[in-house]
Amino acid sequence: MEDARQMVSSGSPLEPEIGFSRAVRVGSYVVVAGTAPIGDDGATVGPGDVYAQTVRCLDIAERALREAGAGMADVVRTRLMLTDVTRWKDAARAHGERFADIRPACTVMEVSRFIDPEWLVEVEIDAIS
Repeated sequence: MEDARQMVSSGSPLEPEIGFSRAVRVGSYVVVAGTAPIGDDGATVGPGDVYAQTVRCLDIAERALREAGAGMADVVRTRLMLTDVTRWKDAARAHGERFADIRPACTVMEVSRFIDPEWLVEVEIDAIS
């Protein structure tokens, strides 16, 4: 029997434009797409502040996990993508606050840019629940 596919939206206007879901659950596997620091008003949260942007990304991702029936304790892998990897400690501090006891596999990488030049970080999460 095939597992049902559950799609979760965060309400981002980019989801229908690009054709993606914030998160997708199939069986016990939940993946959260690259999550940008977008506020409820559509503006970038914490311009210039990697820590604040990472916190916002994690807030959005955590909400998507919950909507998919998972939680932070179910996370097995994270990816922190930064436009300036020399600022990794700011992103790592926010990540460590959420995952100190969970300790998922984590990759930190530098990318050349994001869709919005104000975004300094995006976060991806994989969970099994």
